Amino acid sequence: MAAQAIRDAFDNYQTGFKFHTRRAKLLFETRDWLGGQENARARLDLYRQVIDDVERNIRKILGDRVQVTAVWAGAKAVFSGLIISRDDWEQAETFFNSVTRRIFTTVGVDEQIEFVATDFDTPPTPSKLPVYRTFSRATSTKDLFVEILTAYAFDTPYENLDRDAGLIAHAVEACLREIGALRFVSRVETVRSVFFRGKGAYLVGRMFSASHLIPLSLALLNTPQGVVVDAVLLNEIDLSLLFSFTRSYFQVEVERPYDLVRFLKSIIPRKRDAELYISIGYNKHGKTELYRDLLQHLAASNDQFEIARGEKGMVMTVFTMPAFDVVFKLIKDRFAYPKKNTRQDVMDKYRLVFRHDRAGRLVDAQEFEFLEFDCGRFTAELLTELNAVAANTVHIKDNHVIIRHCYVERAIIPLNIYLSEASEEAAISAAIDYGNAIKDMAVSNIFPGDMLLKNFGVTRHGRVIFYDYDELCLLETCNFRKVPQSAYYDDELASEPWYTVNDNDYFPEEFEHFMGLSGAIRQAFYNHHADLFDVTYWHSVQAQLKAGEVIDIFPYDRSRRLKYMEV
Repeated sequence: MAAQAIRDAFDNYQTGFKFHTRRAKLLFETRDWLGGQENARARLDLYRQVIDDVERNIRKILGDRVQVTAVWAGAKAVFSGLIISRDDWEQAETFFNSVTRRIFTTVGVDEQIEFVATDFDTPPTPSKLPVYRTFSRATSTKDLFVEILTAYAFDTPYENLDRDAGLIAHAVEACLREIGALRFVSRVETVRSVFFRGKGAYLVGRMFSASHLIPLSLALLNTPQGVVVDAVLLNEIDLSLLFSFTRSYFQVEVERPYDLVRFLKSIIPRKRDAELYISIGYNKHGKTELYRDLLQHLAASNDQFEIARGEKGMVMTVFTMPAFDVVFKLIKDRFAYPKKNTRQDVMDKYRLVFRHDRAGRLVDAQEFEFLEFDCGRFTAELLTELNAVAANTVHIKDNHVIIRHCYVERAIIPLNIYLSEASEEAAISAAIDYGNAIKDMAVSNIFPGDMLLKNFGVTRHGRVIFYDYDELCLLETCNFRKVPQSAYYDDELASEPWYTVNDNDYFPEEFEHFMGLSGAIRQAFYNHHADLFDVTYWHSVQAQLKAGEVIDIFPYDRSRRLKYMEV
């Protein structure tokens, strides 16, 4: 009975998940961008709501047997049989795990009552239909893309399909020449469903030219004049950035997520399965896959966790395993002065980021509870650090380290370290993108609160992103002010300001002091971003947000946009 209740709850979740996913197309066609943001948040909130409901139901069904392991071992076996014919069996197993962990608050994992590994060595169901559509070679590359665009028509017509198909063909043919392929595309395979996110819609696929496999994505925008192809992406790096861990999740209809992830893996092979599941909205199952990856890495190596490189934070302590490119962030027991946050404040900030448009500038964090590792996996220095600053979160028992709560994120190089170790050219580029990151966050209604370089990092693709959320807030709540004129010269020499400063007051003129840039790097930043030190910039962004404007932030380089390509 419990297994059936969980299966029914999962059905309810999937129904709601698919409703919000399908609705993304209508919101794109009607250009309801604020509605799209609300729809995305509603889909994110759905999992917790359904788990809350099924937990209450299960407690009523099982009564005083609710924490009897044998009962749950039986329920797991029954549940496995109930999902054997499903296309979403992986997500169903993860859903079952979410329920058992809510009931038991399991330390580590318990194979009796959890699907630590999937029950199925191979997919239990055959594919009913390929996850992609195939378009064969046409009389010309342009005609091929006319056919593709026509197959993905919207209720809103294309502004100029013939023009856009010609521009795509020009970009594709240039790519073929560059990689030494044949002059024509033999076939194109595109995912059957359109990927929606923010103000964009994306066709995602792969092209074949003889032995060459070429990743492909067409980025579409719905303008007042009609749908246009804004950009064409034709390499693994561009597709990797499109599916970045700093972006919000796509809304894409798929009956069998396993097949979609396999397809995506063929064009962006360096992405973990976990990241791909997360990027298409199955973040809970992506978290499961990430944990499985970690277990496999531990089983195949003797690597140790160690303190992460970089300045120690006032609020979080951070450790990593160098050969496994993630960091583990734990909230400290006590925060250093002058921090006033509470533990709950920090958790609320992470929740805000989870539900918000990350705009390609905020790291996605996966929240874990009750992780358990062998003590020998930790360096002595790290164990000392954890005992000193996070004793309420970390416990050592029977030669095992138990972590009650942490956030797991992709590891990146802190910006202050990058600027000191990179070439001057790379450092200047990163400094300019640091300003771009602040502006991208601003127009998406996020203010970092703390401009220190150590709170930003540089990805393997050279993008600057923000990862320290304890001072983060909505930009609309900030009060940006000019520093008042002092009445006396001595006021400006005093250690304390001569004017009143409230908690939400910010003075752009002073931002420079927190950045710590110097020399050519500082000058390059000023050349591109001097407006960040002017209160007028911040007020103008706030005015746009108040007016309900959703400002374009493109997940691709300007050079990929068709309007900037030479024909």
